[in-house]
Amino acid sequence: MPTARLIAAALLLTTPIIHAQGKAQTAAPPTVPAVFLSDIHLDPYADPAKVPELIAAPAADWSRILDSPDSPTHAKDSADLASACPTRAADTSDRLWQSSLAALHASSTGVRFATVTGDLLAHSFDCKYKKLAPKASPQDYVAFAAKTVQYIVSGLRTAMPGVPIYFTLGNNDSGCTDYHLDATADPFLATIAPILAEAAPAADRESISTQLTSGGHYSALLPAPFANTRIISVDDIYFSPLYANCAAQPGAAPAAAQLDWLNAQLSAARAAHERVWFLGHIPPGINLYASAKRLIMGCSANSVQTFLATDSLATALAANTDIIPLALFGHTHSDEIRLLSPQDLVPAEVAATHAQTAGVPVKIVPSITPINGNLPAFLVAQIRPATATLIDYTVIMASDRTGAGTTWKPSYSYSARYHKRAFDSASVSSLIHELQADRMLATPASQGYISSYTEGVPTPLLQLAWGPYTCALSNTTSKSFAACACGQ
Repeated sequence: MPTARLIAAALLLTTPIIHAQGKAQTAAPPTVPAVFLSDIHLDPYADPAKVPELIAAPAADWSRILDSPDSPTHAKDSADLASACPTRAADTSDRLWQSSLAALHASSTGVRFATVTGDLLAHSFDCKYKKLAPKASPQDYVAFAAKTVQYIVSGLRTAMPGVPIYFTLGNNDSGCTDYHLDATADPFLATIAPILAEAAPAADRESISTQLTSGGHYSALLPAPFANTRIISVDDIYFSPLYANCAAQPGAAPAAAQLDWLNAQLSAARAAHERVWFLGHIPPGINLYASAKRLIMGCSANSVQTFLATDSLATALAANTDIIPLALFGHTHSDEIRLLSPQDLVPAEVAATHAQTAGVPVKIVPSITPINGNLPAFLVAQIRPATATLIDYTVIMASDRTGAGTTWKPSYSYSARYHKRAFDSASVSSLIHELQADRMLATPASQGYISSYTEGVPTPLLQLAWGPYTCALSNTTSKSFAACACGQ
């Protein structure tokens, strides 16, 4: 079913969002809505027989091609492709993507802007392309990957007409392979930069395109009614321990350059008395899943694996907690919170200057892709423009993973579940302390957190690791995490 028809159907099928505050209170500060989504991982290879036609056609024709009936050899072709390019499960099919777009359209009334925190392309994207187009050149692959990005961006702009959309790139968003990107003169970045920039306000498009082309990052002021609030988007693939350029050469220089750029942007924002919303993909901190086996063998800081190679990105953010009211990430595919604490990350004399704030509140946005067994979801947020504070958010979740007859409904609202006045530094810190104190998983807050983190997948693993997991919520460094977790 084409996008426009799915959007119309969603207006009938999707339950209206009911925010946790209930009836509007005239005395409450005004808020405006925004949409946060992440980890789309669109898979154009779901029916491999259609790929030659997709390669030949412009992105504008993809909806017709992908919506056509499955090819007669669909089942066998898909099995063969999965054998050649194994993944955990299926990524986002076009049917699920169209259902997601319909839900976004139904949820976007009054929305002032949207964010997409990375990973537009499916897992094993390059492997599948090379299997299905073995004679294609690297330039052909870049063109196909960019066309997939164009199809995604076009769908989002149609679903949320007139809404500025701010992107950051993820580890799968590459013109060569996962976690690989050239730090300078990257052809993939040069091709997709104007595509992503077209979703921004017209006045910012040229600047965003130029900045993205140069290094996968950009900085731009949020439009009215936000006052002196800047979005800074960084492709943090360069900080990953898995990073290498497209010639498979690792190196620390690209991360250092990205960090220099970020620090310069933060300094300029501070001098201009601006607030900053930070957009990244891979969150700083502890990768508890990857650390689990090593921690069982021996719990220490040396047993801990972090998402990023160093704490430098987290330190840069924590050193500016007074001007950063929010950082948004994706990557884990789960609905999570974090806090980047100055006391954990920066020298004591610097941390002392931020004594009035507990840290940078981090929201990890759940994924559209159901590859981890999760139900697809996105957030509708309420933001106070005067302070750029995230006041509340509602999780909008799919009823299943297919997109076929799928309905999208509110799962929960932050304020109703956790009884916090805002998703700000003090409130997030207070919530994390409450979760850390509840070792027996006895409180509704802890039970609610687990149910949302694991929505659609079994819960025992997180229940068993609840203590160490809560340590990871506010202990970003290996040393502080080990001090918290190893005594449990």
